[in-house]
Amino acid sequence: MNTGGAIESSLEKREGIFYGWVVLSAAFIILVLGYGIRNTFSVFYPTIVEEFGWGRGNTAVMFSTTIIIYGLMAPMAGSLVDRFDPRFVISGGACVVGGGIALCSLATTQWHFYLLYGGVVAAGLSLVGWTPLTAVISNWFVKERGLVMGLLSAGFGGSLVLAPVAQFLISSFGWQTAYVIIGISSIAITVPLCSILVRRSPRDKGLLPDGIPEDSPEPHDLNEPLIKDSLEGKWARTTWTLSRALKTYHFWLLFLIAFCLLGLAEQIAIAHQVYFFRDVGYRPMLAATIYSVFGVLFVIGNLCSFLSDRLGREKVFIPSCLLSVGAVSLLFLIKDTSQPWMPFLFAVCFGL
Repeated sequence: MNTGGAIESSLEKREGIFYGWVVLSAAFIILVLGYGIRNTFSVFYPTIVEEFGWGRGNTAVMFSTTIIIYGLMAPMAGSLVDRFDPRFVISGGACVVGGGIALCSLATTQWHFYLLYGGVVAAGLSLVGWTPLTAVISNWFVKERGLVMGLLSAGFGGSLVLAPVAQFLISSFGWQTAYVIIGISSIAITVPLCSILVRRSPRDKGLLPDGIPEDSPEPHDLNEPLIKDSLEGKWARTTWTLSRALKTYHFWLLFLIAFCLLGLAEQIAIAHQVYFFRDVGYRPMLAATIYSVFGVLFVIGNLCSFLSDRLGREKVFIPSCLLSVGAVSLLFLIKDTSQPWMPFLFAVCFGL
């Protein structure tokens, strides 16, 4: 019996449900599990340092290596999704991520972690993470692309909610067993979900983006609302290629702000946040809970991304940057546990 086909057929027959929302839901769960493996590093980090007596800096290289290799491999992941069935690419990535993190349970030296967590997990995550999933989802939606990408990126925040789960597993079974449970669970959920529900394009279902039938007389130039609300209509109307974008200062300014500044601050906060709050006196589970609150607010912030469809991308992006800067600055004021509301205020502002 073809269980996958039966599930897919049942979803198609539900009147009024555009299959793109099914693909988005599957992609969201896949993103939560994939990034959950990477982002629970903040919880495992203090335990590994205490277990082996290593320096914090040398241990944190695990996370830094993951970020670097993940970034370097992202273009290759996009190319693979363009050339092959995304279900095979994403499922393969899930197996590499889950297997790599499970094998971390056998690590006894720093180079084991650098190879497995920094290398293998990063390579797998590039195949199951943001690049391949957005490549698929962008085929399904145009008119509400800002909202849809916000919903998908909320999965990143959702992955942080797994921090208390990871802390519970560590406290109950030890960090080695926790790694095995997380790795196997990720594979067991992601591979069937991707294989059964994910499809590359709405044309596979006889549709156009946003659920418009192929034989619909409705015009398909759906980008006009985004052009109208842009601060620079000329730029919004331009058909951009990579080589063309690289020649503009707009691209490099966005790269500097989003990747080098905000991205750096975000990754530092993710890697060191739990350890920081433990250092100032908070219990491990409470520190993990603050971390998960950051994740919840990250989800809420991304759910508000529909505003970028209504107001324009720039009008939403700029206040978001300012809020992030304020949140990071707040960390300098947290010296002890005398003001327990401050870590949660940081989590709220940085998450939004």
